[in-house]
Amino acid sequence: MPRRALIAIVLASSLLAGCDMLGGALGIESPEKVAAAREAEGKAIGGACRNAARAIEDCFALNRKADKAAVFAGWREMNDYMRENKIDPVAPQVVTKVAGAKAAAEPEEAAEPRAATTKPAAKSDAAKPRPHDDAKPHDS
Repeated sequence: MPRRALIAIVLASSLLAGCDMLGGALGIESPEKVAAAREAEGKAIGGACRNAARAIEDCFALNRKADKAAVFAGWREMNDYMRENKIDPVAPQVVTKVAGAKAAAEPEEAAEPRAATTKPAAKSDAAKPRPHDDAKPHDS
């Protein structure tokens, strides 16, 4: 009996010692690994946003699930790196929802000055109703 108990204790201790390996084999990750992965992903997102000349606010809006502190850290690191090495930002090629909304707002702002250059008399004449429009037709 003591021999079986000793074997059981040795087996249990060996399983517990390899608990991290067993968890990795089963797909269970430790909280430290998850936190490190989220931070690394946030830094990568921030660095990519800065390299693509995106404002930090746009980066936050595009990546709502990312850790904001990590995104900002990555953005700031990339900003420092680009300044030190005199690297120009790369213009984004894909239009996103945030960038598309800004682009859609710009033509409206650009259209206002053009509308101000048109003749006010032409606008006011077209907008005024004519007196005979409201009159009833005459019986002839």
